[in-house]
Amino acid sequence: MDVLIPTAGRAGELAVTLAGLAAQDDPPFRVVVSDQSDDGAALTAPAVTAMARVLRAQGRPVEVLRHVPRRGMAEQRQFLLDRATAAEVLFLDDDVWLEPGMLARLHDALGRLGCGFVGAAVQGLSYLDDDRPHERTVFEPWVGPVRPERIRRGTEGYARWPLHNAANLTHLAGELDLAEGEWVAYKVAWVGGCVLLRREALLECGGFGFWPRLPEEHAGEDVAAQWRVMERFGGAGILPSGAVHLEAPTTVPRREVDAVEVVLADGSAGVEEPDGGSSEPDGVVLADEAGDRPDSRLAADGRS
Repeated sequence: MDVLIPTAGRAGELAVTLAGLAAQDDPPFRVVVSDQSDDGAALTAPAVTAMARVLRAQGRPVEVLRHVPRRGMAEQRQFLLDRATAAEVLFLDDDVWLEPGMLARLHDALGRLGCGFVGAAVQGLSYLDDDRPHERTVFEPWVGPVRPERIRRGTEGYARWPLHNAANLTHLAGELDLAEGEWVAYKVAWVGGCVLLRREALLECGGFGFWPRLPEEHAGEDVAAQWRVMERFGGAGILPSGAVHLEAPTTVPRREVDAVEVVLADGSAGVEEPDGGSSEPDGVVLADEAGDRPDSRLAADGRS
């Protein structure tokens, strides 16, 4: 598994995210971080470099890459995807802590379900006292195999989006009273923050190669890619989630341009990507595995 983390201006949150990864067991994984901070903080922040050392000491490779200039989140994700080699890729936001065992749960679910992706929707635990049973009425477990679905605004499947608000999944998992190690797959509109995909399925659907069609400031690129994958291979959410949102302020404040409206404007899931991959890295630096010095080689939402 390759864990792909886009980041910008969140050194503290990124360190917590890496700490969550260090507490995981199987499956074997590699971490690739693409940093678009103005100051390249992910390369030098003590907490980030310390956690990168912990992961490397555990035998888990870590690459911290400086990727500038910014060309938007879709290009940032494509940049990471271009560097992935594993059969499974986990797109993990830089403000998400995973409970121990979460990677194993996702890996097990993707293997058993055989679909395009599984996700652990992030939970805002500041909402634990904000119980919203009316938003959980759309919960629907998958019975039998996960099937391809076409999701668009106005479809029945789109109406599932409130399920991932606040701490709904935490409340729902408590109601289901799952045994230790047990998980349930359920139908989603999309999953934000923590999504494990079969790399070949994502590539067959074009990945994030649509990035040249978007302005730098946009949102919804993950939804557009997931809807393409869902339409061909299906996708599912997993309970219990075990992904905790750190509830940091967004680093994408301007969301006037919705990637879904651009990429899927004709209502299709077509994959017409003449530009294909991401741009080449500019000034990429690889954090020195032995210390703080760079060496001479290279280096959504539903939460309110």
